Amino acid sequence: MYPGFTERRRPRRLGYERRITLLAFLVGLPGAVVALLLLWLGDHEPRLQWTLTTVIIGAWAALVATLRDRAIRPIQTLANLLAALLEGDYSMRPSGAPTDDALGLAFREVNALGQTLREQRLGALEATALLRKVMDEIDVAVFTFDHERRLRLVNRAGQRLLARPAERLLGLTAEEIGLAEALTGESPRLVDAAFPGGAGRWEVRTGEFRQGGLPHTLLVLTDLSRTLREEERQAWQRLVRVLGHEINNSLAPIKSIAASLQTLLDREPRPADLEDDVRRGLGVITARSDALSRFMTAYARLARLPPPRTAPVDIAELVRRVASLETRMPVGIAAGPDTVVHADADQLEQLLINLVRNGVEAAQETGGAVRIGWRRDGNRLEVFVDDEGPGLPETANLFVPFFTTKPQGTGIGLVLCRQIAEAHGGTLTLANREDGPGCRAVLRLPVGGG
Repeated sequence: MYPGFTERRRPRRLGYERRITLLAFLVGLPGAVVALLLLWLGDHEPRLQWTLTTVIIGAWAALVATLRDRAIRPIQTLANLLAALLEGDYSMRPSGAPTDDALGLAFREVNALGQTLREQRLGALEATALLRKVMDEIDVAVFTFDHERRLRLVNRAGQRLLARPAERLLGLTAEEIGLAEALTGESPRLVDAAFPGGAGRWEVRTGEFRQGGLPHTLLVLTDLSRTLREEERQAWQRLVRVLGHEINNSLAPIKSIAASLQTLLDREPRPADLEDDVRRGLGVITARSDALSRFMTAYARLARLPPPRTAPVDIAELVRRVASLETRMPVGIAAGPDTVVHADADQLEQLLINLVRNGVEAAQETGGAVRIGWRRDGNRLEVFVDDEGPGLPETANLFVPFFTTKPQGTGIGLVLCRQIAEAHGGTLTLANREDGPGCRAVLRLPVGGG
């Protein structure tokens, strides 16, 4: 307050109850005054005057009290109902109120509000119970930290991971329970870590949310060790099965022919065409040995594919070079816009050579043509190879390692192509063409990415 100035006080307003009482008093005042004037100005006995005066004032006071009660009681009832709703008590209901006036409408709306809030609360409780049940049952460790990095929620998997019950964990900081590093860094990411309840490889995911207006952090740790071990075991089983099948296919005829040749050499007298039989048998052994060698070389190549070393690659120049390398038939080019991608030129060239070679081999069966081209689709590049061959009889197993429909195939080429595409952040798809006979292979790559 500045010197020399006095604070102007606002006049105090009468409370609602006092205003109602004053209003009721003023309503009865004219009648009471008129009645008292008529009583005291008339020719009546004093005793009668005082008796009637007492009756008039009493009736006036009773009227004031009745009007005040009728006006204030419903408001108090509504206030009690709203207070009960605020406290979460939805069992209170007003009774005896008329339904065809404003007061009855207010009570009816409060009842409807209480019923709605009750249903919403039950739904929230059921959803919360379901969420807690799901969190406790899933085999993923879930933690919730507040803005001070103190643990506020943990499920059973998290308790097992930290080897402590929730009662001994809640309220501790991330540093105290050994999860400080998990809260920092990229999400998602893979880490190798050891916890009191187990060690292995973990996928770490973090997220932010707000509760009560304050920021919270959600931490999810997924144990990948068991899954990786199972996938590794299945991969080894598939590999051993395929390698065993291929090796047996080569060794069985070699063993049979070698036994036959041994029998011929032990025969006395030796047959006249012995030399021709030996030459044919050795030729079969050589062919099967070469096939087995090609198979193992192809597999070793797939297993040793290095990561791409990216550099700017001109797609037009790359496509023209790949088309010129095919000598069995001319390969058409459907030129697209000038495009440069960051990729490993050698790996992309090998991928496109394999696709063009497959297309040419298919087209030779029907006397059709082969075309290679490219186009832009937003921030992605599509390089396609179309052939006019017989099409693909089987598309589900095209990218299954060692699956092939060619008599001399190894089942490695398309797998290697897809591996190169995915290493560049792209995809490779093969499907029968809808605009005519043959197949279309489409390589999709991000433009400007590696």
